Amino acid sequence: MADAEAAPSGCAATDAAIYTAPSSVDGNPGDLLACRSVALPHVPGNVPMKAWKVQYASTNVQGKKIAVSGTVAVPTATWAGPGSRPVVAFNPGTVGLGSQCAFSKQLAGAYQDEYEGEQVEAFLKAGFAVAATDGVGYLDGQTHTYMAGQNAGHALLDIVRTSRQVPGGSLASDGKVAISGYSEGGAAALWGAQLASSYAPELHMAGVAAGGVPGDLRLVGKQLNGGPFAGFLADAQIGLHQAYPNLPFDQLLNDNGRQAVKNATSNCLYGTLASFLGANVENYTTNHYTLDQLYALKGSDGMSWGDAVDAQKLGADIGGPNSGAKYKMDFPTFQYRGVFEEVIATQAEEDTRSRYCKAGITTQWNSSYPGEHLLTDSIAINDVTAWIGDRFAGKAAPSNCPLF
Repeated sequence: MADAEAAPSGCAATDAAIYTAPSSVDGNPGDLLACRSVALPHVPGNVPMKAWKVQYASTNVQGKKIAVSGTVAVPTATWAGPGSRPVVAFNPGTVGLGSQCAFSKQLAGAYQDEYEGEQVEAFLKAGFAVAATDGVGYLDGQTHTYMAGQNAGHALLDIVRTSRQVPGGSLASDGKVAISGYSEGGAAALWGAQLASSYAPELHMAGVAAGGVPGDLRLVGKQLNGGPFAGFLADAQIGLHQAYPNLPFDQLLNDNGRQAVKNATSNCLYGTLASFLGANVENYTTNHYTLDQLYALKGSDGMSWGDAVDAQKLGADIGGPNSGAKYKMDFPTFQYRGVFEEVIATQAEEDTRSRYCKAGITTQWNSSYPGEHLLTDSIAINDVTAWIGDRFAGKAAPSNCPLF
């Protein structure tokens, strides 16, 4: 846990300070490094709350201490449930790679094209505090490490720790914790869940809700390449290179590739999708590598692109608390997708659910929401909020895992 003396005595940091990366990060994961009291005009519903932008300490996939930004919001209404007020660690769906796209900036008024304000509203109206990470790589001059699972999971768990250190806040260390996210956020949520017992064992985990999950990037990339949503593939390639800088990247690019990187890092969600409409990965390298050929290329440390992609696969080597699995979980999941899913390969979503079920993790699955990818995020808001509320209330979690 963070040393209370390390926390700022007040939340008077400038906006610039929140997004300026420190030259070095000391202290423990979750330490509050800077904070600023803010309003959140892009959370609808006029929910009475206190909210802060925060910069906090986390850990990247190489084990290095880094700084991450995010938002903490606490309803002002008295918590009426059992125990201390619970916290939802929230990771938004894809917002884009550049620092201008940071979810905390958008919620606080610098709107680009975020679409998660209604989910935050629902959590706050239910009485839950929200600790929403921007994810790794949204400080000025950085690029988001899109789809790097350990980075995402650490950032989610650490902002819960941070939320309890905000001066003037009211969150106690014994409050229950749930994790939630959709699409990129769904992958991040499950990574946070898989890492919780080893990385943040002091947190009282109640459950994880994850929708539209790109649980196998090989399957997802194959579907995205050359299609209308190829911008997500571009983001993933750039983001994974940021997380694993030894992978071959810059030396592979042709002029189109170098321009593509500029396009992806200068746009947010919809600008990126427009820039890469129908794009095929073969057109961006000097040797016109296919995805399979790229996967075989190795970096200076011996890791290949295929190794990096496979390292993000969800549900691999998980098990219960008494298992010998690498990732141990003792709390339930709610996983879901839309009937008309067109962005994420449905096999990747179905297989992720299957791996959790086979590992003995209590899992509720819903694949009947009447929406495509983006709309399903909104359709499921009430179910997600209710499912998390039941976990906070101590109700037994349902499971509809098949018999294997």
